[in-house]
Amino acid sequence: MKRTWVALGVGLISLLLVAVVGLAVLRTTEQIFGGPSGDCTAEVDGHEVEVSGEQAENATLISAIAVRRGLPARAASIALATAYQESKLENIDYGDRDSVGLFQQRPSQGWGTVEQLLDPVYATNAFYDALVQVDGYEQMEITEAAQLVQRSAYPTAYADHEADARALASALTGYSPAAFSCDLDGGAPSADDRLEASGLTARAEAVRAAILERFGDLPTGGYAPGGVSTGHMEGSAHYDGRAIDVFFRPVNEDNKARGWALAHYLVGNADRLEVRTVIFDDRIWTAGSDGWRDYDPGDRPGDRAILEHRDHVHVDVFA
Repeated sequence: MKRTWVALGVGLISLLLVAVVGLAVLRTTEQIFGGPSGDCTAEVDGHEVEVSGEQAENATLISAIAVRRGLPARAASIALATAYQESKLENIDYGDRDSVGLFQQRPSQGWGTVEQLLDPVYATNAFYDALVQVDGYEQMEITEAAQLVQRSAYPTAYADHEADARALASALTGYSPAAFSCDLDGGAPSADDRLEASGLTARAEAVRAAILERFGDLPTGGYAPGGVSTGHMEGSAHYDGRAIDVFFRPVNEDNKARGWALAHYLVGNADRLEVRTVIFDDRIWTAGSDGWRDYDPGDRPGDRAILEHRDHVHVDVFA
């Protein structure tokens, strides 16, 4: 009997050791490969790239800043390839010597303070500030342009991420419609449905503020102080103060790209902003759904460009 208990004890200890080792291996694997991925997918010209929710938020930020600054998609491709190589698109607070942040910029080399470089907005703008000083970067190979900005000890490594960076940049700057999607829940029910001064719930107001902060002073509507009661289809989230329309008029190719840049940004940040639905250009994405789908406005009378959301991005949040 004693031998049986000893054997059982040894067995339990062995199982515990296997579990601990397994967790250690998993943790090491996540550290090497940048954590679990697959929350979001960009697919452009047959090339597919998967990123985690955290990576998606950083990728959409890098791309949105390029759009707001009026930089070409090439600039976003270079920045994304650089951040992929330097940090795996994660805002890390460590690195080689004094390197920190998305781009592993070094305070000792004049990039800014540690606090500044851990701010993704500051770090991204600092990267673009340096990039635009590189004469002819738009025509350069991505690895060459990235190296002229970063001065890396491994200059050819940026090339490993060119295909993924191009696909993400094309989608996130709006040139590849409905090419970026996330399998994110987006949010949970809220007990607070009071309207802010704008006529939006706190969640929707946070989305509006994020849009204006990231993309600048875009024309918005679909809400009003005290709320709205007409002008939208029955059951619309606009009547609850949970929806915002962001206009891109007139309907043309440039505004279509700008609209898709915003639509993809909202999808990539759905979890953080508690977004439920995004509609643009006759396509719809909903939290927890499998990608973009055709949007059917029904047979309602009215301007088809408006009904099909070709001139505006609709976004709403969870109740």
